Amino acid sequence: MKKKIVILSGAGISAESGIKTFRDSGGLWESYNVQEVASIDGWYANPQLVNDFYNERRKQLKEAEPNQAHRIIAELERDFDVTVITQNVDDLHDRAGSSHIIHLHGELCKICNESKSYTVDIGYEPLEYGRLAPDGTLFRPFIVWFGEAVPLLLDAINEVKTADIVIIIGTSLNVYPAASLFEYAPRNSLIYLIDPNEVSVSSSRIEWIKEKATVGMELLKTKLYDLL
Repeated sequence: MKKKIVILSGAGISAESGIKTFRDSGGLWESYNVQEVASIDGWYANPQLVNDFYNERRKQLKEAEPNQAHRIIAELERDFDVTVITQNVDDLHDRAGSSHIIHLHGELCKICNESKSYTVDIGYEPLEYGRLAPDGTLFRPFIVWFGEAVPLLLDAINEVKTADIVIIIGTSLNVYPAASLFEYAPRNSLIYLIDPNEVSVSSSRIEWIKEKATVGMELLKTKLYDLL
């Protein structure tokens, strides 16, 4: 039976593909108030601003390509049972070839009705503001914003509970509940953290590889194949 790897990925893995993060210097938080463009209250206050913001994110994503970290994760499926749990709303894991992905915070290339019960894949095209879903509500980005429940959280927890190996990559472990997911890993599992920046995590179980995502995954790949 293949060893099970669960990847917990965040904005840092996509930064090397040119996707701006919120937290880094020069990131989106310096240009936008996060509560205005990434919260349910922001949507109700100014839906057109939010709509325009995500149209820009789709336009940016269209120009981006998966990087070597995304590709290595996809390649691991040949020899491991791999599940990717990502906080990212981009499609770079998908395009790299990973086949089992839990998009914890939604998907940028989709739109939905107000209740999120109806979705449409629009790819990288802009959403025309004012477009209505079949139920008469305003189409909105298919994103889990601050102030909203995370519908796939239980699925993610169940995946981590059965992991032999957990890899945390490109996440500051500041956004909850996603930040606590690794704590559900079995006691005998191996946990690796790939991040060049300081991360506020105190668990002695974690082996920290202080490299950017692409370099860290190259190094870790060797370690993983030594376990086979």
